[in-house]
Amino acid sequence: MTTVLRDRAALVAAGLLLDRALGEPPARLHPVALFGRGMTAVEARLWADDRARGVGYAALGVAAGALAGRVLGRVPGGLALAVAVAVAGRMLRETASEVERPLLTGDLAGARAALPALVGRDPSELDESGISAAVVESLAENSVDAVIAPACWALVAGAPGDLAHRAVNTMDAMVGHRSARYERFGWAAARLDDVANWVPARVFAALVALVRPGRAARVRALVHRDAKAHPSPNAGVAETAVAAALGRQLGGTLRYGDRVEERPLLGEGPRPTPADVARARRLVDDVERAAVALLLLAALAGRRTPWRSR
Repeated sequence: MTTVLRDRAALVAAGLLLDRALGEPPARLHPVALFGRGMTAVEARLWADDRARGVGYAALGVAAGALAGRVLGRVPGGLALAVAVAVAGRMLRETASEVERPLLTGDLAGARAALPALVGRDPSELDESGISAAVVESLAENSVDAVIAPACWALVAGAPGDLAHRAVNTMDAMVGHRSARYERFGWAAARLDDVANWVPARVFAALVALVRPGRAARVRALVHRDAKAHPSPNAGVAETAVAAALGRQLGGTLRYGDRVEERPLLGEGPRPTPADVARARRLVDDVERAAVALLLLAALAGRRTPWRSR
């Protein structure tokens, strides 16, 4: 491992630990929220039912993220700050807990009301198992998007790569979903997100196997068997890995407003129950802890303490 990567590894680990300790800043001050408002203004000027316009939109967003990262990366410890801004593992787990609490007390209406903070599907007809599955799937997919992928990009490309990835992921959430408005305009953002998360999704699956060694063989086998049937090249890997580690089955019929999707079944075993939400939270938390430990081990291999961002 090069000196640059060793230096970065410690700073990326520090950024992950900062997020674990402090969580997210207020929404009105959060840099990602500010970026989102800026890209909403860009969309208002650029939008057309046209892929080329969408490519321009995505290029501007990536450039803005990379430029912000370049500026922040020049500050001592800037890479750690960039990672702390980009990741959201603590918030993800806390939001899952907010859905879990009413589920465990039998408050189905409360769980349905809390679920849209985590997923985009229609919760109105979901039972306890359907809500539990939605939370588990979100923990899997978003642990890639909001924890492992930012860490990976920060390690290989510094603060510019880290915040460029955050820009891509934010744009995908804004315009990358399938709808009449974004089918063409959001195409570039969605494809960029697929490319940016391809390796991190597989790193996540490997870490799932690492932290649940008793299920590692099933994780490998079921990811190989089931993930490719999912419409997303990355969500299928993450969700199948978590399903295999928990011994549960995910996927099936999903409703997004008036749109219904028949997703493939992932994993094997019974459908999730409310108790499985806590198991999934512990699993993704253990994955993040393992990532921090591996980064620190890589940094220690350099036999010196890094103090400046690369």
